[in-house]
Amino acid sequence: MRTIQIRLAEIIEALSKALDLTEGQPPGHCIRTCYIGTHIGREMGMPDDQLQELYYTLLLKDLGCSSNAARICELYMADDLSFKRDFKLVDGSLGQVLRFVLGHTGMQAGLAERFRGIVNILQNGGKIATDLIQTRCQRGAEIARQMRFSDGVADGVLSLDEHWNGGGKPVGISGEEIPLYSRIALLSQVADIFQMSAGREAAIAEIGKRADTWFDPSLCTAFARIAGRDDFWETLASDQLETIVLESEPGQQAIMADDDYLDDIAAAFARVIDAKSPYTSGHSDRVALFTDLIAEEMGIDEDGRRLLRRAALLHDIGKLGVSNSVLDKPAKLDDIEWGAMKRHAEFSEMILSHIGAFADLARIGGAHHERLDGKGYPRGLTAEEIPMEVRIVSTADVFDALTADRPYRAAMPISKALAILWEGAGESHDPICIEALQRALASADLERLRDEDTAETDDRVAA
Repeated sequence: MRTIQIRLAEIIEALSKALDLTEGQPPGHCIRTCYIGTHIGREMGMPDDQLQELYYTLLLKDLGCSSNAARICELYMADDLSFKRDFKLVDGSLGQVLRFVLGHTGMQAGLAERFRGIVNILQNGGKIATDLIQTRCQRGAEIARQMRFSDGVADGVLSLDEHWNGGGKPVGISGEEIPLYSRIALLSQVADIFQMSAGREAAIAEIGKRADTWFDPSLCTAFARIAGRDDFWETLASDQLETIVLESEPGQQAIMADDDYLDDIAAAFARVIDAKSPYTSGHSDRVALFTDLIAEEMGIDEDGRRLLRRAALLHDIGKLGVSNSVLDKPAKLDDIEWGAMKRHAEFSEMILSHIGAFADLARIGGAHHERLDGKGYPRGLTAEEIPMEVRIVSTADVFDALTADRPYRAAMPISKALAILWEGAGESHDPICIEALQRALASADLERLRDEDTAETDDRVAA
């Protein structure tokens, strides 16, 4: 077992950029929120151990954000990314909420469909909002714990959308019942959203407007003091902010971690990725399994297999930046939608390349849709430019896509999926990888197990 020195903050900062994508926020939103929030914490005199928990709460506040994307898309018949981005500017007042619902529900749908959608939201809006936020917050807290963060961090994520006056969600707790980390995170989030959309004065005004309702008044006072300093805003707008936030981590202690910890982080973030769409539930885990089966058959050593498993878990991280109106569309994508879909590979490479511990995975994330014949995307690489590790993950990815339900078709039997892979052998996928996968599946006798499982399901339905 290797023991390596990593900066946990470096990993979490980079992963937070994927969360920004899912929330439809300008790049660096979580990092800017972290900068604002830790300044508030220091202004309040918080000790270093609490500041460190606050620091990670702020970077991870949106961990559960992907889990309600599909539902938002379905209920509001809208692009979830722009919907989430614009909703962050709503203060919760009835007039703003009504204008938002009318202006964002079913704008691309037929009139009758849009009318029914609006009526449903107006009649059941409270329950819908509570359910969406509860799903988001609970999933985020679970993933924070899976990533080995403390209960303090997890609880901070869980209560992010609670308001000082009890009018928040999902539980409606108020005042000091709300964890301090959550109170600071919500205020910092709103401050960043408004300063990015309309400037510092707009942010200051919005925080003051929501004091005593959304926000703890003592935190608003601390923010007002910070906001009076020009250097605070200058740094917030700096191109070097990411480095500044990394270097200002409370405690500034590099964390010693073994490979198991990196595996846990990759597995936890795979949950964030797969929660984006009901059609990708478990996809990353299955791709990791099929990747490992191929790698084992090919005689790759354990260190190599471990790297490939992580790559498989994180290969689709860029899909967090693709709207569910595209991901879950049951019909053929138009040219614009297809262009948006193809960008996920670029996003994957961009995010992973900024994580030192995962940098080796970036090439796999960026090239897993390339083809041997040069007809893949995003770069149109040809066989000699596609490394074997990319070919392995790509084969596993397509095999799982074929054998799982998709919005445009039902899952295929294993035999048919393998036949399709063989049809494209040497053009789309490497025959060495296909053969290794076929041998591994034969050894595991997955086709028989699948048939038995199907028969058992049919028996239960008949009963």
